[in-house]
Amino acid sequence: MAIAAIQILNTMASLALISLGLAIIFGMMKVMNFAHGELLMLGAYSAQFANASGINIWVAMFVVAPLVVGTIGVMIERLVIRHLYGRMMDTLLATWGLSLFITGAVTMTFGNITRGISTPLGSFEIGGIRDSSYKFLIIGVTIALFAAIYLVLKHTKAGLIARATMDNPRQVAAMGVNPGAVYTATFAIGAAVTGLAGAIMAPLTGVLPTMGAAYIGKAFITVICGGDAIFAGTASAAVLFGVINQATTIMLTPEFGEVALLLGALLMLRLLPAGLSSLFPKRAI
Repeated sequence: MAIAAIQILNTMASLALISLGLAIIFGMMKVMNFAHGELLMLGAYSAQFANASGINIWVAMFVVAPLVVGTIGVMIERLVIRHLYGRMMDTLLATWGLSLFITGAVTMTFGNITRGISTPLGSFEIGGIRDSSYKFLIIGVTIALFAAIYLVLKHTKAGLIARATMDNPRQVAAMGVNPGAVYTATFAIGAAVTGLAGAIMAPLTGVLPTMGAAYIGKAFITVICGGDAIFAGTASAAVLFGVINQATTIMLTPEFGEVALLLGALLMLRLLPAGLSSLFPKRAI
């Protein structure tokens, strides 16, 4: 039972972790970022390449990957997204094309092979069953990231400016704040968080150009089913779908777990079209 509980917690945390950057970009900016999976992939490659070059694995994951992908996020926002605000379908098509370009460029550069990155922690044993201690890292990092971003948005001046800009950019501009700079910073932070998530997941999945395809569907399901409350909704959806997915996997097979997750999302949106956020107070973030 203890191992099963840890596996369920790990699945919840993994869903929340791969969805957090998308929650920032889509939830706050209303940008349909179909290149989200590729940003995860770039984070994984950044960590793997940095570690292979002799950089400490923790520095590669927690410093190099977010910085590299955050910088790429700035370039994407300034060159592509900035010209498409308010045009959701156009951003969807543009980022979809961008995802194909990034996948192709990485494949040409590194080849279509899976690269490994060693899991930095050992294992633990409960009742004669061994499992990876790395799962506790994923759980801990996810909780810390959600808590940190929530505190920044809720209790700092920068967070207040960011939320106000997303709600009413003209009024914020009249107060002397540059909305464009806020948009760029928000997109860059979302990209950096996504890069960090990709780096953290890399030791478990391996690193290859098409790895983002395995994540983007789950990330969008989690964020959309979470609703308008960006972080509370995403976290709640990750908990719900993590339980559904892993419990079904334990009882049946991983394939049935994926099907159960999708069916659970469809049923939830049928019952709660506005997502889980519709159950929360309006002030929830």
